[in-house]
Amino acid sequence: MMQWEQLLSLKRQGDTSKRLRKEQDDTRLGFEVDYDRIIFSAAFRSLQDKTQVIPLSKTDFVHNRLTHSLEVSVVGRSLGRLVGKQIIAKYPHLQEVHGYQANDFGAIVAAAALSHDIGNPPFGHSGEKAIGEYFKTGNGLQYKDQLTEKQWQDLIDFEGNANGFSVLAASREGIEGGLRISYATLGAFMKYPKESLPKKPTQKICDKKYGFFQQDKAFFAEVAYDLGLISNKSGNDIGFERHPLAYLVEAADDICYTIIDFEDGINLGWISEEYALEYLIKLVKNGIDTKKYNELLTKEDRISYLRALAIGSLINDAVAVFMENEKAILAGEFPFALMDKSQYKAQMNDIIQISIKNVYQSKEVIQKEVMGYKIINNLLDSFCTAYNKKENGTASNYDELLLKLLPERFQFQKENLYDRLLHICHFVSLLTDGKALELYKTIQANK
Repeated sequence: MMQWEQLLSLKRQGDTSKRLRKEQDDTRLGFEVDYDRIIFSAAFRSLQDKTQVIPLSKTDFVHNRLTHSLEVSVVGRSLGRLVGKQIIAKYPHLQEVHGYQANDFGAIVAAAALSHDIGNPPFGHSGEKAIGEYFKTGNGLQYKDQLTEKQWQDLIDFEGNANGFSVLAASREGIEGGLRISYATLGAFMKYPKESLPKKPTQKICDKKYGFFQQDKAFFAEVAYDLGLISNKSGNDIGFERHPLAYLVEAADDICYTIIDFEDGINLGWISEEYALEYLIKLVKNGIDTKKYNELLTKEDRISYLRALAIGSLINDAVAVFMENEKAILAGEFPFALMDKSQYKAQMNDIIQISIKNVYQSKEVIQKEVMGYKIINNLLDSFCTAYNKKENGTASNYDELLLKLLPERFQFQKENLYDRLLHICHFVSLLTDGKALELYKTIQANK
């Protein structure tokens, strides 16, 4: 059984003494420092020019990864605070003995939710697939025989969640421990606390994807053991049951993308307002103020009002599901996403199906994804080839020039092939859509 006092660890990588909650300065709480460090990081800033779903939109109301991440963190904070209030009431020693407050839960979930997409490549979810396919079926296939099975799986199933853990926690030259985020926040960030193999060994939600690359394995395990996460793998495989607050981070994301992508589709005219009303009303029928609603004059205001109510309904429902199953969650015996057990699951699925048809499969979105595949494949091939040739002493003048396009922190040489390939994947994944396109044009012009 996991213990809350252990799960709420303020420890950071490299700490030599224990950080106690009751000794924290409430004006600069450790979990809030996590939020600030993420906000000021270059990787977070780059989300402003990364596609959420709808590409390079010239309209001002469509979401990108940055606005999506901020919204998920706001919903996450509400979820965390509401759960925290009930957890503190249920286990008063957390406050009386250790000094934890209800808002600490909100701060942890908000920081983890803020960073939940920080490792996602440019061009939406097709960016992940494009990196994987470069190695699986493209020129990257040549490296397969030189890597271990798990190293190869990291590349052919390139995973934004694992990449995000690297952004937050991986050490690099002169920077120990990445952003040095608290272990509690890292735990809440870790939706899939396992390595890339075995792939989907069970139907449990924590085994759906993977959460760390082989190069980050030792530190990931250290965080998991320090938090008291329950190990669920054996032999040479590492894997754990989720940190309880990871369920809330996931719920915040599920709530936002379900409702917000739908709202974007409506505001772009891809989904009719009648549809929207029909589906959103099902989520808010108990809380709608008919008089206020009828006074709203524009489509945007009406949809905005229903969206706010819908998110409120789903937040309260997610909190109820979490608290009903809190004991099972602490025991590592809750194999579902919270929203899979929501009373609104059918309504959410209906909304997602309409978004898939009218938004995710729209011509604009598909064109962007096709372009993303081409650009990412080209960048990976150009830089992986040049980087490896330099290490082997066979780099041409062109290769040397190409490598000078890498930002300074990516110009360090890596000794082994796996680290070099992952290093270039990491570089490409942190590019914005615009920067990736610009680099692609530069390389193509040279060719």
